Amino acid sequence: MQPHHIIILIAGYFGLLMGISFLTAKTGSNNEFFKAGKESPWYLVAFGMIGASLSGITFISVPGAVEAGEFGYFQVVLGYILGYAVIAFVLLPIYYKLNVTSIYEYLEQRFGVVSYKMGAFFFFISRVLGASFRLYLVAIVLQRFVFDAYGIPFFVTVILSIVMIWLYTFRAGIKTIVWTDTLQTLFMLVAVGASIVLINNELGWSFSEFIASEELQSYNKVFFTEDFLARGHFIKSFLGGMFITICMTGLDQDMMQKNLTCPSLKDAQKNVVSFTVVLLVVNFLFLLLGALLFIYAGKQGIDLPIMNGKPRTDLLFPEIALHGDLGLGLGIMFLLGLIAAAYSSADSALTSLTTSFSIDFLNLKNKPEGRQKTIRQQVHVGMSVLLIVVVIIFNELNDSTVIDKLLTVAGYTYGPLLGLFTFGIFTRYKIKDRYVWIVTIASVILTILIGNIPSEKIGGYVIGYELLLINGLMTFIGLVLIRTKKD
Repeated sequence: MQPHHIIILIAGYFGLLMGISFLTAKTGSNNEFFKAGKESPWYLVAFGMIGASLSGITFISVPGAVEAGEFGYFQVVLGYILGYAVIAFVLLPIYYKLNVTSIYEYLEQRFGVVSYKMGAFFFFISRVLGASFRLYLVAIVLQRFVFDAYGIPFFVTVILSIVMIWLYTFRAGIKTIVWTDTLQTLFMLVAVGASIVLINNELGWSFSEFIASEELQSYNKVFFTEDFLARGHFIKSFLGGMFITICMTGLDQDMMQKNLTCPSLKDAQKNVVSFTVVLLVVNFLFLLLGALLFIYAGKQGIDLPIMNGKPRTDLLFPEIALHGDLGLGLGIMFLLGLIAAAYSSADSALTSLTTSFSIDFLNLKNKPEGRQKTIRQQVHVGMSVLLIVVVIIFNELNDSTVIDKLLTVAGYTYGPLLGLFTFGIFTRYKIKDRYVWIVTIASVILTILIGNIPSEKIGGYVIGYELLLINGLMTFIGLVLIRTKKD
């Protein structure tokens, strides 16, 4: 597939998204931008959230992780079930009862201003880093397979990517995203299904023959229960998946902002429950695709792509799709899926960062009504510039697989949110709000220190996704120490 083919495809794709933006943006008001007028159908939100939850990281890195971890990642996915149950039946009722725009407004009502600002701060750091990782992944693929051919530097690729997102989100924000996410999810699922079919056809297999093949048996181990000290043990992965879901969805303004556009709590709960079932199936398809890619690469003698002197498993899918002998169709499907997966999370991240900064830090609701829309638009531009800068910095610092980096960072930054919300929901104590910033920052520092303890110094125990739980627990203990009377 030639670079100019890819450019035409990308231009057509974003033209379609901008058309949707034009149709959905009626007034460009803050109510549309932040809440979509509370008119989003629950099934539309549920379907669109699939693409936003999976992102470009899942599209590339999860299939790439099959080589080393087999299907062990599915242990994490199973933990999602309990995580989404907590979101649907514990967190959503609170958010709807308080009628919040930013979910961190709950912390102000429960504890005070400092808790509110620290919660919003940790979300802001988490989402900037998370969105940057996702954008970085799609940017390096576009750079390697498109823009290098024209001598265009990486930072220009990043700027173009962000500008495209800004163009279709700056008017109606979350209202546009609810609809564009639906389209993007459809493209992503079609891409995964078509890729599985096309590669199986090339290998002379039907789907049932692939499932029954001896080659798949060497990749499809799901449960790892032999060594509790290992990072991928079932209990550690399952609990990690549960708490990652609670934090990175239920305590994340980005993901919850879509849910809060539903007209009622009941609709939002139906959205989360149905979305959970579909997400399990889709993640398993990604793992099957990963195994199929490595089987195909082995039979065809395709080596892992090298980038910055290191083999990259997360570039195997684009290497086969764009440089392999499977035809133009697979290349088109791959690119549509990658772009849809990456931008369905990046566009909502940009919108949620704008929402959080406007509401939580600038107190937009207290600004003169005639200035509110202008301030929101200025913040939207500022958040776009910030993402560009962080993606470029990440490109210079990256030294491990993207998905592992994302989950590790989440353990450091979402932990204080987990501790704050858990203490607020499951206890009746008030706290000395002015000390919350000390508790949360100390928790992060201790978590970093714990996460960097060599495994040989703790009996061979390898700390994995449970780092998030440790962080939340330390924040909870810190809040106990600064508690006052019961409310």
